[in-house]
Amino acid sequence: MACSTLSISGQAQTAVGSGKELFERRCGGCHALDRDKEGPRLGGVYGRDAASVASFEYSAALKKSKLKWTEETLDKWLIDPEKLVPDNDMTFHVESMDERRAIISYLKQKAGK
Repeated sequence: MACSTLSISGQAQTAVGSGKELFERRCGGCHALDRDKEGPRLGGVYGRDAASVASFEYSAALKKSKLKWTEETLDKWLIDPEKLVPDNDMTFHVESMDERRAIISYLKQKAGK
């Protein structure tokens, strides 16, 4: 069981690391908050429709998915993107529930939600 504490900055931090640290370590190779990389920018992703960043070329499958990025859909996506949206272009997944929660919490905070 992971314990949560509140750091001086006010961000929740788990035993697995802060959401920001996890995002940078686990997602940062392909994603940034403020610019497209190999994957689309993820700043403001929480609450946004999937495949809606005009500057990024998404898979046809994700464009047709009609998903909105919520805690539930982001969690399912990070568990198994292929199961949620077959034939999408993302193969990476996050097995740890605690890491997924921290990353999603960070993305939610960055979206001002």
